[in-house]
Amino acid sequence: MKHRWFSRLWPPLAALALILILWELLVSATHISNHILPAPGAVAAALFEYRDILAVHTLQTLLEAVLGLGIAVALGVAAALVLDTSALVRRAIYPVLVTSQTVPMIALAPLLLIWLGFDLRPKVIIVVLYCFFPVAIAMARGLADVDPEQINLFRSMGASYRQTLKMLKIPAALPAFFSGLKIAVTYSMTAAIVGEYVGAYTGLGIFIQTSANAHAVPLVFAAIIITSAVSLALFGLVGLAERLVVPWHHSR
Repeated sequence: MKHRWFSRLWPPLAALALILILWELLVSATHISNHILPAPGAVAAALFEYRDILAVHTLQTLLEAVLGLGIAVALGVAAALVLDTSALVRRAIYPVLVTSQTVPMIALAPLLLIWLGFDLRPKVIIVVLYCFFPVAIAMARGLADVDPEQINLFRSMGASYRQTLKMLKIPAALPAFFSGLKIAVTYSMTAAIVGEYVGAYTGLGIFIQTSANAHAVPLVFAAIIITSAVSLALFGLVGLAERLVVPWHHSR
């Protein structure tokens, strides 16, 4: 087991170490200013020195991301179930879902701030708008791709639509659902930062903005690294949940 984990982890870790070494050598050899491209050592120092402030901003952004993701999952699954009720409903609603993704969120964010203020709500809504679509579409596709012969078998045994949905279609759609959730979870932190960047009191987005305005580039890189690390951690948690909920799909 340990050997398998090590064989999976060492290639990306080795690649990351090589990138950091080359980055450090490049900055040292060219004497690039920290205000343009800080060395990894300077970024690490900024992470350590401002760890308390960064922790406060990170927790705020994580709260927005998790709340928005949870609401997006609930709404996405509900939308997928509605799409699965009939072909007519699917033809009516599906184009609306697709069209909703053509609206640039960066343009919608200021309107949400005007309507709702600078508190938690507009940021959570932006996360919902980012994360809803991949969950809804993946779940709807999973429900639609269930083997028709299996559905006919359930009907021949007198199963109702609700029973077929509970015992056949939802379990069969779970792998597709987790695929959509993995996409959505990678969007969640970025979406929260987009909302904060437009207007907020706390969060990594406003921290990045104020640091960039102050030309504190190492702090900008530090916030970016934290964002990536948290996103990877959330992605890993979704992968763990997939292992526990659909172990047959993961093993296959």
